Amino acid sequence: MHHFEYKNKELYCESVPVRDIAAKVGTPFYLYSTATLNRHFRAFDEAFTMPHITCFATKACSNIAILNLFAGLGGGADIVSGGELFRALKAEVDPRKIVYSGVGKTVDEMRFGLKSGILMFNVESEQELFTLQKVAEEMNVSAPVSFRVNPDVDPKTHAYISTGLAQNKFGIPIQGALGIYTAAQKMAHIDVIGVSCHIGSQLTQISPFVESLQKVKIFIGRLEEAGIHISYLDIGGGLGIRYDAEDPPLPAAYAEAIKNEMEGLDCILILEPGRVIVGNAGILVTKVLYTKKGGKKFVIVDAGMNDLARPSLYDAYHAIRPVIDTEEGNEVVDVVGPICETGDFLARDQEVPICESGDLLAIMSSGAYGFTMSSNYNSRPRVPEILVDGDTFYVIRKRETNEDLIAGETIP
Repeated sequence: MHHFEYKNKELYCESVPVRDIAAKVGTPFYLYSTATLNRHFRAFDEAFTMPHITCFATKACSNIAILNLFAGLGGGADIVSGGELFRALKAEVDPRKIVYSGVGKTVDEMRFGLKSGILMFNVESEQELFTLQKVAEEMNVSAPVSFRVNPDVDPKTHAYISTGLAQNKFGIPIQGALGIYTAAQKMAHIDVIGVSCHIGSQLTQISPFVESLQKVKIFIGRLEEAGIHISYLDIGGGLGIRYDAEDPPLPAAYAEAIKNEMEGLDCILILEPGRVIVGNAGILVTKVLYTKKGGKKFVIVDAGMNDLARPSLYDAYHAIRPVIDTEEGNEVVDVVGPICETGDFLARDQEVPICESGDLLAIMSSGAYGFTMSSNYNSRPRVPEILVDGDTFYVIRKRETNEDLIAGETIP
């Protein structure tokens, strides 16, 4: 459920007409609904009745206003870079609710995490462990760690967002992970506290989650037999949403399946939802510039692949709705942007509302991996982010200017 709905044939975000926001901030822009963000976070978090921490996957939507909203609801953060740690702290996320994932943590990022007092590092390789031990020793502190184990489970999702197969770069093969846990247990500046496992994103079935958890549960039993106690079990995120015809499980069904598999485990559960909370809570609003016919009909809009990369990167589908519904019907077109690339499209051969120059379109379900993946390609300033709360909207990120594009550049 989301709070983007039509009233008298006009699209509203909560109680604010989208057209009014466009008139004041210009297009394109990202638009988020506070009511939807609150509802989705609570629906996910409250579905889990066992001890747990919901650490929002910052990479999905990293604006500090949104991170702060989740922190106010008791949420933490799953981060994958020093920049995301900086954002989470600025958003007043409790550092004891921050977990640091990612295969390529630098020494400076490790220092930042240790200095900040985060809950734990999800270590993803033996060399990373040795580096973290050295950094912690230099700082005379103990580094809390879990190891991300790779269970070799097919998440049945897009190949680019699959992370739990043996062929993926993430984690340590679960078959050989006992040795690295044993080595870490002997290190003076490493505190082994958890096991982590994340198999991918946009999963629409519960079975891969269950299969991976079953493997991890057996592994935790082996750790306990070796005298290594596990306090935290991080099962990642990945629950999917509906973009088109998908039928993902509800958080309650997912939570029930996890609860059943958690029997006998004395661990605090770490959850890392991202897309399932913010995906349908945001849209990208764009304006039609021109239409033209060649071998097919093209609708040219002012948002491009630099603003929303998912269609070009994953051939992903996003529903496209009119901001003002003229009820003139639909037609099959390519919706394309101004970028100098054939791969610059928001929709290909997709049925969308018949529109003309000046019309506003809403690219639905753009809240996850929308703005966070945007770029300045073709020297295009990044768009603003707007947050609606009831009958009021806030600019939570200003539109970049041309001067912003060259900030930090010099001519020698």
